[in-house]
Amino acid sequence: MKSKKSLIIGIAAAVAIAATLFFLTKKEETPATDEGAFEISFNKQGSLAFLSAKDNDTLSVIDIEVADDNQRRARGLMYRKSLPADAGMLFIFDTEEIQSFWMKNTYIPLDMLFINAYNEIITIHANTTPLKEWNYSSTQPALYVVEVNAGYCIRKNIAEGDKIVFER
Repeated sequence: MKSKKSLIIGIAAAVAIAATLFFLTKKEETPATDEGAFEISFNKQGSLAFLSAKDNDTLSVIDIEVADDNQRRARGLMYRKSLPADAGMLFIFDTEEIQSFWMKNTYIPLDMLFINAYNEIITIHANTTPLKEWNYSSTQPALYVVEVNAGYCIRKNIAEGDKIVFER
């Protein structure tokens, strides 16, 4: 009887040790924090309007920063702690093709809008997850990409098929 009890205690201890080791060595997914982010001031370089596909009415207008060369496009909104509520970044590409973005080193959850050469929104990726290396791609060739704070498209009723116009 005593040896059976010792065996059960020994097994329970081994299970407890194994469980402890498992949880101590298990790699936890790093939560998104703003550690590593900087207070980078927004630099207005123009404005952009979202227009309804139905009646061409203005849905909203934002201030924009422009990323129109490889260096600016590569940096995008990375390392920023915040983005003003009615602001965003307009990425302008040299050729219309499938565009693909990720959120590595991006601390702000975003809505990403992919726009073709006719200024039509062809793909929206809403509420992207900060600090992830997942690819967010256009479903068709795109010439422009607009990034705004997550939830902006829902709040302003912006949808695929709507258009943009911008000035610098």
